[in-house]
This record gives sequence, structure tokens and C-alpha cells, in this order.
Amino acid sequence: MPAGQFPAYYAGINVYTAMYDYQAMKSAWLKFLYEFDGDVFSGPGTGSGLVNEILRVKSMKWPGHGLPKEATMHQFVEDEYMKADEYDLLIKDPSDYCLRYYLPRTTGAFEPFQKLMPFRHILGMPTSFLRNCMSEDVQQAFQTIIDSARELSRYFEVVNEIRLEAQSIGFPGLMGGAQAHAPFDIFADTLRGTRGITLDMHRQPEKLLEAMEAITPWIIEFALNYASGSPSPIVFFALHKGDDNFMSDKQFTKFYWPQLKNVIMAIINEGYVPLLFAEGSYNRRLETICDLPTGSVIWWFDRTDMAKAKSYLQGKACIAGNVPTSLMCTGSPSAVKNYCRALIETCGKDGGFILAGGASVDKGNPDNFRAMLAAAKEYGTFAGINSQ
Repeated sequence: MPAGQFPAYYAGINVYTAMYDYQAMKSAWLKFLYEFDGDVFSGPGTGSGLVNEILRVKSMKWPGHGLPKEATMHQFVEDEYMKADEYDLLIKDPSDYCLRYYLPRTTGAFEPFQKLMPFRHILGMPTSFLRNCMSEDVQQAFQTIIDSARELSRYFEVVNEIRLEAQSIGFPGLMGGAQAHAPFDIFADTLRGTRGITLDMHRQPEKLLEAMEAITPWIIEFALNYASGSPSPIVFFALHKGDDNFMSDKQFTKFYWPQLKNVIMAIINEGYVPLLFAEGSYNRRLETICDLPTGSVIWWFDRTDMAKAKSYLQGKACIAGNVPTSLMCTGSPSAVKNYCRALIETCGKDGGFILAGGASVDKGNPDNFRAMLAAAKEYGTFAGINSQ
């Protein structure tokens, strides 16, 4: 079910409360779990407001900090956190770049790390690193790491309690926390921003391609490290800038798909299942994305034409989606049920379809969730499809 922050509002609290009162968060998510008979469990994605405060996060606004307390979710603050002339710095020494450039620009608590020497200079004289740590503000930055990690442990302790209770009553988790990314999105979302990446595709395309090739092994390593300790074989990808409206087909086949495919194949080759959340519309991408081993991935579509997706991917990949968030928020229960029935009848024949939302719902009508569940139970069987 597409229940993003909906459990909080269903329980009578808001996201602000869930981010700061972990026990209230736990009560809300368990209430939703017990009262809505889904088939998998999805835990809280609120994060900890206290951790954000301790770190003085600058790349995000959240309820009560930059946004009204009544806001339904956090917002990413996009900026050019990596400058246009810094590609070589990142390629040469990614750890150093993240520590002394990226973290100080995105997190107020780590601004003193700009003073640190590159870690590679420690070779031959380990204690030389300490010279830069004699500064009081650098010492405070390291203390902040300890303080924020302790608070994050408290948050995840409660999240884990929710997960264990869900499992104890028969609700498996769909995903175990392992994630991977399209190399292009690392730059377009996190480092250069939409404006910066658009300029780079025209002004320095070869440098962008070189940088994406350089970071691809890091993305794979990160995903596999998390997947190896996960109870689920699923590795989640949120694909942001690859949709039909952001770039041309030519740009997609040059800057987006080849690099993304390399990551996908590395995950598949290690025995895991990529779950590819194609945000936006992928109608013009369907022919290209068929180029993966049969039965190896799940494509979760947001606003893609599902009949078209079924025709391209039937027998090749499982597809999921795309009950509209707008319908879940503003439609009637009967409209939700009818939409879900049409999806099942179109995409469910011969299997290979997961009924799911196109995106998450924060505030909405509980009866619309019940209508979605009713449609799945009434029409979501082979016998139900064949008998209608």
C-alpha cells in the first residue's frame, strides 16, 4: 500500500511528532499495521528530527525546521554542493572530497572539516592528522558525530522494535534497507543540482561521463555491503532524473541508461533483485529498459502507461504500480477500487504484476486504502481475473 506518512495522520499525530517522539511514531505505525491487512510491512521513513538538529543539516528542510510543523514531509534543498570545476577533485580522491568539501557544505556541524588535511597525507606519519584536530571547533565536530550517532541509535532501536513485531505477526518487509542509485542521479540530485547538471551535459559532457564511470564501483560496493546483511534480496533504486520529461531519448541513452545498467547488472550478478522505482513517466524508455536478463528485476512505475509497460515487459520483468496518489487522496473509494480492478485486469494476466501506488500518500481517506485492499483480494487472483 502507498502509505508514506499516512500512519502518523491516521493515528492522530503529524510527521513533526513522529520525528521527535519515537514512541508515538511506534504506536502510529503499529496501529496502521494491525488495522490494515496488507501483505508486506513498510516501516517509518520519517527520520529523526533530533539527529538533523544535532548535525545542523543544511540540505534539507523538515517540519518545524524550515517548514511549518504541520508539513507532511521533509524537502530537499537543492544547490550546487559540488562546483562545476571540482569533478577532478572528486575523481582523484572521493573520500577526501566527501569529508572536506561535501559534508561541510551540506551539514553545519561539519564545517570545521574544511580545515583537515587529506587523509592520504597521513601515510608515514599517522599523528600528523592530529595537528588539525587541535582546533576546538574541529574537536566539537567529532563530538557531534558521537552525539548524533547515539541519538540515531535510539531512533533505529524503536524502528527495529516495529519491524520485529511486524515480522512476529506475519508481515515480512518488502525491502531490507539496501539501496543503489543511477550514477547520473548522484550528480543531478545530490552534488550538482538540476541547473548544474543541465549545464554540464552541454558544457563538459566528457567530464561528467568520466566522473559517472568513476563512482559506479562505489555505488555497487555500497549496495552490496547493505544487501549482504539484509533479510530481503531486494535492492531499491529511486530513479529521479531519467523520466521522459527531464531529458531527451538521446541524452537518456548517453548519460543515464548505460551507467545505470552497469549498476543493475552488478546487483543481479550477486544474486539480488533490483526494485527500480521509475519516478515520473517512462513511456519513451520502455523499449530501452527491456535490455535486462529475463526475470531479474521489478519495475515499479509511477505515471507510466501500464498497458504499454505490460506489452513491453510481459515475460521479461515483474511490474508494479501505478495507483495515482491524487486518486488515493481525493478520489472516492469506488473510484479507487475501479482503478485497481482495471490495473489488475490489464497487468495481472499471466502474473508478473504487483498492485501498488505510483507514489506515497501522506494525508488521505482511510476508506481509499480499504478499497485498494478490497480490489486486491477480490480481483487479484488468477481465478478472479479469469472469471470476470
